[in-house]
This record gives sequence, C-alpha cells and structure tokens, in this order.
Amino acid sequence: MNLSIGELVTRSSYQHDIVFRVSNIEERTVLLHGEDIRLEADADPDDLVLIEGRDLETRRKKQKDKEDYSFRLFRQDFQLMKEKRDYESTSGYHQPNNYFQIPARVLHLDGDRLYLKKCIDLYQRMGLQVHGVHLDEKEMPSKIGALVKKIQPDMIVITGHDAFSRNKGAKNDIRAYRHSRYFAETVREARKVVPNLDQLIIFAGACQSHFESLIRAGSNFASSPTRVNIHALDPVYIAAKIAFTPFMEKVEVWDVLRNTMTGEKGLGGVETKGLLRTGMPYIDEDFEQYY
Repeated sequence: MNLSIGELVTRSSYQHDIVFRVSNIEERTVLLHGEDIRLEADADPDDLVLIEGRDLETRRKKQKDKEDYSFRLFRQDFQLMKEKRDYESTSGYHQPNNYFQIPARVLHLDGDRLYLKKCIDLYQRMGLQVHGVHLDEKEMPSKIGALVKKIQPDMIVITGHDAFSRNKGAKNDIRAYRHSRYFAETVREARKVVPNLDQLIIFAGACQSHFESLIRAGSNFASSPTRVNIHALDPVYIAAKIAFTPFMEKVEVWDVLRNTMTGEKGLGGVETKGLLRTGMPYIDEDFEQYY
C-alpha cells in the first residue's frame, strides 16, 4: 500500500482501535500520531489500513459528540463559578455589578502543530488568553526558560506525543518512554525561573507519560497515572478550570479532572490555587485593553 503523510490509518494488529495520522515514512517503518489522542507509535506499513469514507465519518462523529459533551459539562461548571463570583463580588447582589477581572495568561507548548491549532481554538471559545508555540518535544527543555522570561505566563501547558514501550524497560524506567524525559526536563527548566507552584501553574505530559517523574519535576498536573492515552484537548480543560477559579480558592484535584475526557486514570495532580483575580470598579470598555 502506498501511504502519504497526513493520511489516516488504523493498525490491524490492534483491532483498528485508534485512528492515527501518518507523520513520517521510512523504508519499513511508519511514524504515527494519534488523530485525537496524544499517542506516538511506529508501525510496519503492512499492518496499516487506510480509513476513509463512511467509516471515517462515523468515527469523527463519535469523537465530536464526545468533545461536545465534555465542553457542555465545562460550560455548566463555568456558569456556576460565574454566578458564585457575581454573588460574592456584589455582596450578595446588594451592590451594583461593577467589577472587572484579570484573566490568566497561558503559554501552551505543543509537539503537534495540528493539535496546537485545535487547542488554541478551544482556548478562544473559553475566553482564555493563550500564547501557543509549536516545538518538537526534544527542543522544549532548551527553549522554555527564555519563553517564560519573555511571556511571563501564569500557567504553562507542556504537551505533544508520548508512548511507553515495554521493549525498552519497566514502567518505572523513564528511558522506556518516547518523550517523558524531555517533558520532565522542560518542567525543571521552567521551575528554575519560577520555583513556586502557586506562582506558575504547570501541566505536563501526553499519552502514557511517566506521571511520577513529571510531578516530581515540579508539575502541578500531569499525565498519565495508569499509563493510558489522553485526549488531545484534555490539557485545555485542566488549564481552563484553574484559570477560572478565584486565586483565593483551592482547586481540588477531582474538580479539575471531572470535566476532562480521560479522567483520573490518565490525569492527576496536586492541590493548586486558582488564578482568576477580580477587582472594582469597572470603568468602561476601554479598560479591558490593559488586560
């Protein structure tokens, strides 16, 4: 079968369970990136089957339904948080609704250019300020320090593709993972600039990543505790939950995970303060340009 970069395929040896995008083609090896999950894999060309037509449309519809459901859950959660902020900021609705909010600034590093675009679209739908950067996972450690100093984010998302290989070692051996060591090193470099977990919130990881190493390196949240795959958009939901929680409130780990598409099997973290700051009085629309 003649394959082209960008085509969508499944693997016969894995019962066609995951849709992959062809990322690179060598003589007898095809590099694959998950179309909807942050997994990287190698495959023999003879093991791959092109997916197209009705099968592709059916899979895409199921995936979109899952994403829409997760977004609706987040919107409900967001509305409840907004009503609570309105009530507290106006002394129980006895004062005029005359306040402003300083939004969190997010720096999103992604090893996948297409995923980065999908994530930025979702950040914008949620009303979050994001600076997106596409970098190969191996480049991230050397670039993160300068990016943190330049952009001065409140939160960093460090993600891309990853995978655990039993052939390379045990689950507790970070060398058995494609990119976990680069994610962990990137977190450590960011922590050299901002050590405090409440002054800079960090999410790190992708599919099957070495969760313990990422938390130990200084991440607030990371993947993947049970080495399962995570959805491409899950880091955005984690970022949004923290960004829209007032900074005087603690973000419980379960509250962050419950609206993700993967849940606690693929995502975890530590208690963290929210990032949203509210002030008053709100002057006029021109006031917003300063934030």
